[in-house]
Amino acid sequence: MTDALPALLHELREAVGSAHVLTGQEDLSAWEWDWRKRYRGRALAVVRPATTSEVAQVVRACVRHGTSVVPQGGNTGLVGGGVPDDSGRQVVLSLSRLRGIRSLDRDNLTLTVEAGVVLAQAQKVASEAGLLFPLSLAAEGSCTIGGNLATNAGGTQVLRYGNARDLCLGLEVVTAQGEVWDGLSGLRKDNTGYDLRDLLVGSEGTLGVITAATLKLFPAPLAKVTAMAACDTIEQTVALLHRARQALDAQLTGFEIMAQAALQLVMHHFPTLPQALPPAPWCVLLEASGPQGPCREAMEQLLEAALEAEEISNAALADTLAQAKTMWHVRESIPLAQSQDGLNIKHDVSLAVSAIPGFVRDMGQRLQAAIEGVRLITFGHLGDGNLHYNVQAPVGQDAAEFLARYEAEINTWVYDDIMARGGSFSAEHGIGALKRVELAERKSGVALGMMRAIKAALDPMGIMNPGKML
Repeated sequence: MTDALPALLHELREAVGSAHVLTGQEDLSAWEWDWRKRYRGRALAVVRPATTSEVAQVVRACVRHGTSVVPQGGNTGLVGGGVPDDSGRQVVLSLSRLRGIRSLDRDNLTLTVEAGVVLAQAQKVASEAGLLFPLSLAAEGSCTIGGNLATNAGGTQVLRYGNARDLCLGLEVVTAQGEVWDGLSGLRKDNTGYDLRDLLVGSEGTLGVITAATLKLFPAPLAKVTAMAACDTIEQTVALLHRARQALDAQLTGFEIMAQAALQLVMHHFPTLPQALPPAPWCVLLEASGPQGPCREAMEQLLEAALEAEEISNAALADTLAQAKTMWHVRESIPLAQSQDGLNIKHDVSLAVSAIPGFVRDMGQRLQAAIEGVRLITFGHLGDGNLHYNVQAPVGQDAAEFLARYEAEINTWVYDDIMARGGSFSAEHGIGALKRVELAERKSGVALGMMRAIKAALDPMGIMNPGKML
């Protein structure tokens, strides 16, 4: 360790207290490993400030010593964006202690919270006020608002409410110089120059540290109606989506698809979890929100019409809240089942909905012809064109060996096809470390030039989460 590093550690302890500066003397694996266990770094220290002022002091200390900062929320990301490199010289800045609920404005339909507030807690605070914060994803019990915004998280209700960016009205940010930008506006309209909020949302900690946010709330729906439907083909799921949009209009809040291979994985690892329908090639999870009577009646009529048109072969309508939660639990258990099954090749892609059947059909044929027994764990948010197109090793084959042999080639096949169809190779997970090379190769030179200019202007020393995104 050089002479400068003890001095930095001393300043960090002065800023946040010795108990909240963790070094190699403690077990740092919770901060150094990513959720998928694909990336492991080695941090100089994990620093846990409790206030925005302390965050700013930490960043200023790192600036003085030329030490890079890796902001981290709940560490539930899927692209390695929140863990340090293996140099042992980066400071992990954990926002987990910034858990304040600053204000809730019922009339303005806004909630202002600090970055370390867990998503489920923000949902609960809104619900207790008779309101709705609609961002919802499988990791909501551990992911944090700061991380959700830093990655522009999507989730299951984008179809109606939009991504995290659409649900954010204002931010408080510590800049790469350690200054504090107070942009916690609850205004829906504010055309006073460049939109710094939208620039920081989705920047993955490479431009600054989000310390608080003003979130957009909605009136709580009077009722939710949940159903599952079985389809024989991917084309039928798209036809059902078209019918659901016509029948339910703005009441349609969720439309998720799951291939049978994904559900089989859930049944294998969680055999006690009830399945609403017998096995079918594709299963669709639908949710509508609105007045209890009309909403349920519209869903029933939708399913009856789809059965008559032979767009679905079976359907189940949840009669209780418990049944609805079980249906969602099946969907949300797919990533965990994959994790228990072993490392896999993840693709978080987006396409125009009309292009999805062709991609699924053509890529499935190519992969199954090339790799005998390969498992295509396809699921995701068909309503907004976002597929999690994951490739799992054949049963019995070592997962790590499968990745080492096939990942690069399969990624090229999938991303080439997606881009040729006008899609994106990153829909909601972000770039992080995993897709940094893909971004450099597939983003236009003009776009990359603009992004690098922004990075250089806001973080001229390059200390904010280096090695991620760009």
